Amino acid sequence: MNVLRYAVPAALVLTVSGCGINSIPTYEEEAKARWADVQASYQRRADLIPNLVETVRGFATQEREVLTQVTEARASATQVQVTPEQLSDPAKVQEFQSAQNNLSGALGRLLVTVEKYPDLRSQENFLALQSQLEGTENRINVSIRDYNEAVRQYNTEVRTFPGIIGAKVIHGAEPLTPFQATTPNADKAPAVKF
Repeated sequence: MNVLRYAVPAALVLTVSGCGINSIPTYEEEAKARWADVQASYQRRADLIPNLVETVRGFATQEREVLTQVTEARASATQVQVTPEQLSDPAKVQEFQSAQNNLSGALGRLLVTVEKYPDLRSQENFLALQSQLEGTENRINVSIRDYNEAVRQYNTEVRTFPGIIGAKVIHGAEPLTPFQATTPNADKAPAVKF
């Protein structure tokens, strides 16, 4: 009888400890930290753009439309924010992705415009800014990959046994939304024609 008296609470403690009580908040915080990295990378890009636009503006005064599009896209992208609490709302994550994709498209048009100005392409400030922008785009890709991995780990925990018990009963956890490509045909390499 004494053995049973201690065995039942011990079994209960072991069962509850394996239900995601600690792992779910840990994985959730990891995913939120990775989301902060995504936002920081996009903010870095947004901070570089005014310098890039000013450098190009000096050379390409007749290309004001493209410069205006980049400036407007940057303003729009920096206004759309997703808090860690909104990461389980696919519509909010999609809105953020859409604003960032619009900015990426405007930057692409700006870089095509720059091709018309050989003096600008060889100008030291522009080359430094372009290099910074390329590095930032790489950071964005790494941040997104890391965020998606953290979301995968969290979502796996809240959807599988025994974590699902702790997720539903104790934490009320919902799956988080991964960052996905939203550009049409993003899975296909673009055709380059000269």
